[in-house]
Amino acid sequence: MDILRRSLLSLGLAALLAGPAAAEPQTTITVASTTSTEQSGLFKHLLPRFTEKTGIGVKVVALGTGQALDVGRRGDADVVFVHDRAAEEKFVAEGFAPKRHAVMYNDFVVVGPKADPAGAKGSDVTAAFARIAAAKAPFVSRGDRSGTHAAELRYWKDAGLDLGAVKGEWYKDVGQGMGPALNTASAANAYILADRGTWLAFKNRGDLAILVQGDKRLFNQYGVMLVNPEKHPQVKAKEGQAFIDWLVSPEGQRTIADYRIEGEQLFFPNADSSKS
Repeated sequence: MDILRRSLLSLGLAALLAGPAAAEPQTTITVASTTSTEQSGLFKHLLPRFTEKTGIGVKVVALGTGQALDVGRRGDADVVFVHDRAAEEKFVAEGFAPKRHAVMYNDFVVVGPKADPAGAKGSDVTAAFARIAAAKAPFVSRGDRSGTHAAELRYWKDAGLDLGAVKGEWYKDVGQGMGPALNTASAANAYILADRGTWLAFKNRGDLAILVQGDKRLFNQYGVMLVNPEKHPQVKAKEGQAFIDWLVSPEGQRTIADYRIEGEQLFFPNADSSKS
């Protein structure tokens, strides 16, 4: 009996030392989002704070923006959090979301070999793309219908290039998220378009460095939308809207701004900007 009593006491003491257990979420929503928000580490920073405040858990399905929007169209997510404004506005126009909310922005960068064999370095993204194509320098494309992939295709077009006509073995379409695509570029010592947040969080850089930045066309806006419960009654509209409201609230915006890697801010909140 004394042994049992001592065991129970020790277990009780261990529980006290461990502190209170984290409360289980009352309910969980599904957010279809981009690989950049996940692989940059932003969600690991944001979501525990949201859950602690609201009791709502969040399951993230990280895909390219086009695929994330398709998940929303099927009603397999409650919220979509992506970065391709034209595609987002189309999603709203088709009735799959009642409204789009601006949340934050960062920028794209062109990353490539430090030796820069194509001479791409500078602040003009279309000039850089034209030089990469002319040199037939290795280039890795995500090829996954993501916001980053959509931006890349715009830059080829703006450079006056028909990608279908000019691409060859130098152009590698990997059909993967930002992290795996960066790994491929690192292994091949190739050029790639990346969002700055994932690049800053990326460790396997090899001989790669940022070569092109600062062009206003590299602006990268993120938006969030509740999947329309009128189309998909299973959508957890109240909880999903609570997540959106928190993201665009002063507290949510501060939490986004507070996320840094080695002192560098990755995302810049702009929910109060009517132009974004």
